[in-house]
Amino acid sequence: MKFVKRLLIVIFIVYLLPTFASAGLWAVQDHPSRWSDARWTSAGLLPKASESEDAAVYIFSAMTGGLKGAVASHAWIVTKEKGAATYTRYDKVGWGSPIRRNHREPDAYWYSNPPQLVAAVTSSKAELLIPKIEGAIAAYPYAEPGGYTIWPGPNSNTFVAFVLRTVPEIGAVLPPHAVGRDYLPNGQFVHVDDDWRDLHITLRGLLGVSLGQRSGFEVHLLGLVAGLDLARPGIKIPALGRIGV
Repeated sequence: MKFVKRLLIVIFIVYLLPTFASAGLWAVQDHPSRWSDARWTSAGLLPKASESEDAAVYIFSAMTGGLKGAVASHAWIVTKEKGAATYTRYDKVGWGSPIRRNHREPDAYWYSNPPQLVAAVTSSKAELLIPKIEGAIAAYPYAEPGGYTIWPGPNSNTFVAFVLRTVPEIGAVLPPHAVGRDYLPNGQFVHVDDDWRDLHITLRGLLGVSLGQRSGFEVHLLGLVAGLDLARPGIKIPALGRIGV
């Protein structure tokens, strides 16, 4: 019984307390009452695609709308071919055809929330990665209508995390509030990234661990992630995000 009590205390402190704090911060802020009132325009984070000949890959994440925006974010992928005059944005959404291409500006606000740049790769490395990214997107197993479940997945973050695991050279891990990122497709229990630098163990995204060079050490519970970032020293806090260097 002592072990159970201690475990419940740890869960409360590590997972529930930050979630309540994030929900409290969300409650005192202004929010659009509906999607049509929200801001979806560019946040001005990216230069015009025509300003550079270089290829580029960007991973973005922004807190989502409604009450779930208190604890969860939405991620997407942006690419630019060498010499291209436009960016290409890929999202997974929960309506219509799930994988959307260019349905928003590449660096747009998401439900009035500013995007966070998770990762950026440019020049020759990006040029080599783009075909691999497009191949991973084409291979995503939940790309058909109906292939979306808001929790625990597969959702928008499951899609981006799948690409990041399939193309680990991007070198990115989605933030702790990217609920659904730890859901492994096709009922997988264990996954090792293609470069063998990260290991993921999960029960359908509800309970598990990730560890390795990119993930550091993470424990996820019901979609909430807590852990340590070892590559860039910091801590990962459920619902609130990452704090560190």
